Amino acid sequence: MKLKDKVALITGSSKGIGAGIAKEYAREGAKVVVNYSSSKDYADRVVNEITRNGGTAIAVQANISKIADIKRLFQEVKSAFGKLDILVNNASVWRYEMLEEVSEETFQLQVTTGLMAHIFCAQQAAAMFGEEGGSIINLSSTVSLNPIPGTLIYTAVKSGVDSLAKTLAKELGPRKIRVNTIAPGMTESEGSTADGRPGSAMEKLFLDRTPLGRIGLPLDIAKVAVFLASDDASWVTGERITVAGGLL
Repeated sequence: MKLKDKVALITGSSKGIGAGIAKEYAREGAKVVVNYSSSKDYADRVVNEITRNGGTAIAVQANISKIADIKRLFQEVKSAFGKLDILVNNASVWRYEMLEEVSEETFQLQVTTGLMAHIFCAQQAAAMFGEEGGSIINLSSTVSLNPIPGTLIYTAVKSGVDSLAKTLAKELGPRKIRVNTIAPGMTESEGSTADGRPGSAMEKLFLDRTPLGRIGLPLDIAKVAVFLASDDASWVTGERITVAGGLL
């Protein structure tokens, strides 16, 4: 159990990659906080699966595009477990839109959820970590280095996420806080299914460019998230790890 007795908060973890990380962290011994904004039923399913398998988890509602909700979220973590060891900034919003379709609303939604929230969650986590330090893991995307049309704001947000980890790794390193980034390729999730990506032209584009020839699974990402949160990565900070089957 690589994360035994650790407390981990994963934002946006009621579905998809976040849920996969929450379940794998629990399997490795962590006490897990499953954050959700509106999908309470999905969050409860994740918590129930973890507890049925002998793990410890709670679900906490918070819309992390709002700073007041972020502060409340971390207070609830402290009230429930008394400490925090791991933060995974997973929550994000994806909108397909060409330049002429970008609006102030879609811009604000993607930036506040996918970048601003990462910063203020990191701020709260750094204040809660003990003298032994902690681990912050941010979820980026392959599009931050290799953009595709229709992802202008999302790509800009994820590029910011890449820079965020490098900056915070230097700023927080003296406090024994490690900050790293995982950049998944296209990954199977409830969100991608709802968006109609399975079987789409976009999925085919990604498959054609992926040497291992398949779409990622949440577990593929979760295994790397376990490594980065564990003592196995005690000398790793400021890094960006692409987990995308060879997709660049």
